[in-house]
Amino acid sequence: MTTPDPERYHLTLSVDDRPVQQGWWGSEATARSKFRAWVGDWGTPGARVVLVDEETGAVLTTWPEEP
Repeated sequence: MTTPDPERYHLTLSVDDRPVQQGWWGSEATARSKFRAWVGDWGTPGARVVLVDEETGAVLTTWPEEP
């Protein structure tokens, strides 16, 4: 059995295109919960929150959403 990567899901908060906060989690459910919390706490004009699966390189979600 493989051990999950504790840094697989990477969350980045940027304000005016400058990274100001980052976090890594091994659980997608936990990372998505943190994503929602960050949007609630930091969701102001100029802010951007991005959740990436570091194993696959896929962007899982962004706020605000891409057009």
